[in-house]
Amino acid sequence: MRVLLVEDHATLRDLISDHLCERGFAVDAVSRAEDALASTAAISYDAAIIDLGLPEMGGLELLTKMQAGTADGVPTLVITARDSLSDRLRGLNAGADDYLVKPFDLEEMEARLRALLRRPRLHHRPILTCGRLVFDPASRQATVAGRSLELTRRETAVLEELVRSNNKVIVKEVLEEHIYGFYEEVSHNALEATISRLRKKLTTADAGVSIQTKRGIGYLLHSSDLDDEA
Repeated sequence: MRVLLVEDHATLRDLISDHLCERGFAVDAVSRAEDALASTAAISYDAAIIDLGLPEMGGLELLTKMQAGTADGVPTLVITARDSLSDRLRGLNAGADDYLVKPFDLEEMEARLRALLRRPRLHHRPILTCGRLVFDPASRQATVAGRSLELTRRETAVLEELVRSNNKVIVKEVLEEHIYGFYEEVSHNALEATISRLRKKLTTADAGVSIQTKRGIGYLLHSSDLDDEA
């Protein structure tokens, strides 16, 4: 998951960025609203963390422009020292999905961010491809050369995360966090079993992709097209 962090306080920005990177997120950290707008114009983010007290253009104005400039909207966690009810209402009404008052615990911030990422997106999401595999996030349907893959709900969730990782390793713990609910009882090898079944189905369908295990880290969906280009 790729996250945009907009925070002008250098020390806090580094703390948040380092924490999230250690947990498997890809973080683009900037200090100015203008840089954030430039980033969102070029990159599709899974979520954003925005400080309201930014210099020049404030966080509320940035939030409004970001939400207006993206067809799908960006799930946004506002962080700020402003703790009055009116400030919280302004932030939420401007398009924020959650509001966290400084000072805060990094673990709580991460938990709130993951909660935002678990929420269903209501608007159109672009079609995802890898090798000969095509995945439609809206219908949650995977196809190869026009033929549907018969996948379980869990296999579909894993496949979506792997395709979204864009040829990058996705950390095992992050993958588990995205596909299992808080109250689900999960066996030790549940994810490995799902990966194994999904791997076989992709091979049988000649999808042109393979799920590689990076021991001690996580998984990578690799396209054979990359081998052909090498």
